[in-house]
Amino acid sequence: MRIPLQRLDDGLPIPAHAHPGDGGVDLYAREPVRLDAGQRAVVPTGIAVAIPDGFAGLVTPRSGLAARHGISVVNGPGLVDSGYRGEIKVVLVNLSDESFDIERGDRIAQFVVIPVSVQEFLPVAELPESTRGSGGFGSTGA
Repeated sequence: MRIPLQRLDDGLPIPAHAHPGDGGVDLYAREPVRLDAGQRAVVPTGIAVAIPDGFAGLVTPRSGLAARHGISVVNGPGLVDSGYRGEIKVVLVNLSDESFDIERGDRIAQFVVIPVSVQEFLPVAELPESTRGSGGFGSTGA
């Protein structure tokens, strides 16, 4: 899939797959940020994209940052709708008890484009039965 991309900062790499078959591409920090313990920050990435209709972008945490430093995406995954044309920004949170510095050009999140379906909800008096029923959190014993 070819996605039009506008570089808002020529000093940052264009997102690309690191390995054949990878699901996501890295997003880079446009500016440095210090995240103190428990703090959130909105970090610009220096790119805007035109995602085709019928698709959406998901901004997801980088597993290495999460595992080693407790840095995650607050609203993970963040959703980028196909009609959005502004700069992609990442809402990061520091879940550790130590400060963490993000430098300009650091890889801060992953971006994945997925197909989406149009959803139309129809009010009904009752829902059809299913084998699961209304069992929710922990209802399977796990």
